[in-house]
Amino acid sequence: MSKSPHPDQRYLIALVNNDAGVINEIYKKCAGKVKSFILFNNGSADDAEDIFQESLVDVYNQAKYKKLELTCPFEPFLLLVCKRKWLNEIKKRSILPVTKSDDSLLHVGEDTFEQAELLEKQQEQTETFLKAFEKLGDRCKEIITWSMKGEAQEKVAETLGVTYGYLRKKKSECMASLIKMVQNKL
Repeated sequence: MSKSPHPDQRYLIALVNNDAGVINEIYKKCAGKVKSFILFNNGSADDAEDIFQESLVDVYNQAKYKKLELTCPFEPFLLLVCKRKWLNEIKKRSILPVTKSDDSLLHVGEDTFEQAELLEKQQEQTETFLKAFEKLGDRCKEIITWSMKGEAQEKVAETLGVTYGYLRKKKSECMASLIKMVQNKL
């Protein structure tokens, strides 16, 4: 049983037909995220442009010559292709063995679509978490931020100028509020 194409298949059709308007839309939606990922992972703005462009060409070739059909949203799929391409590039630059040849880099199977869907869900969850976190009071944000740094709670309590017991109780209350907001989608 095969899945039917995702409505975002229109992006692949636009690439194949060189539809400038929709290709512009792809750049607006995705280029900034790719740039952020690559800059965060030891790359430059030029690297980001190159990887994004190469990935679009790869996706275009898959769509035109191998009849690629999306069964997931386009954006996380493209971001996953870019991420794989950049990680491979980092390995090449560090003269480590490259794990994937360029041919297999864009091997598209159900696992690729599943990973792209998972990536999209993770992004949504992260956004929900960050929105909920921002709604917390300053003291809760401070306690959670310090606690997430991996320091011993005794040290966190000392740094924040509170007792260990107060910190544990307050952290528990803050986390409960945060979890409740996330579960209720704010």
